[in-house]
Amino acid sequence: MTRNISSRRDDETAAARLTGALSTATIDALLADAKATGTPVDGANGLLNQMTKAVLDRTLQVEMSDHLGYEHGAPEGRGSGNSRNGLTRKTVSTLSGPVQIEVPRDRNGTFEPTIVPKRARRLGNIDDMILSLYSRGMTTRDIEAHLLEIYGVNASRELISNITDVVVDEIKLWQSRPLDEVYPILYIDGIRVRIKDNGVVTTKVAYLAIGVDVDGRKHSLGCWIQDTEGAKFWAKVLTDLRNRGVRDILIACCDGLPGSTRSAQSFPDT
Repeated sequence: MTRNISSRRDDETAAARLTGALSTATIDALLADAKATGTPVDGANGLLNQMTKAVLDRTLQVEMSDHLGYEHGAPEGRGSGNSRNGLTRKTVSTLSGPVQIEVPRDRNGTFEPTIVPKRARRLGNIDDMILSLYSRGMTTRDIEAHLLEIYGVNASRELISNITDVVVDEIKLWQSRPLDEVYPILYIDGIRVRIKDNGVVTTKVAYLAIGVDVDGRKHSLGCWIQDTEGAKFWAKVLTDLRNRGVRDILIACCDGLPGSTRSAQSFPDT
């Protein structure tokens, strides 16, 4: 966690320095040149896209210099055993649109760029965008069309599915994680929600279980989706909690939902 916070602070500091380096006059000159040449500010061939390319290309050169231990053309590189060996052009997807970058190579083939790793074809922001759209209920077809229309990013449905499958795997791990043996208080409730399933909007029941641990902290123990509400499924919910390690509940709070009280009494001291 400390490393992530430090990394974010470094990024914010670098961004602040870059903003400060671009004076108002410099920005006005860039905008004037863009207007004179008919270059849009945003979009696949826009000014922001070109600036992104310039920053990425320069960063890759800096990373190469750090890898080799000397700057381009410096005499220290003579007889060092490794040197620059041209450039490889490739296109990566960014939120500013597709950007063609020039990745430097070294003769020993040991250079591993960090800003755009080998075989990477999109920057991390694109993955975050896909997951954000997916969490809002958009289909893979809709996400594909949105990225192409707004950002000029040609992401196939297979790629989008591969990215969203990571979230599905994490959800399954969360759903099956071990729980504490004792929860002094357990809140259980069923909420009716409208869900779009296979293109049809239907009403389903979300079974929720919230546990309060011995330190007084609340934990979401699980969420289960079912077509209808009933005693049998409540028994399944409590059985799942038992299988994940819960052995005792002192107080079960519910609002008289069918089967919930009887199911909760399966724990010894409830």
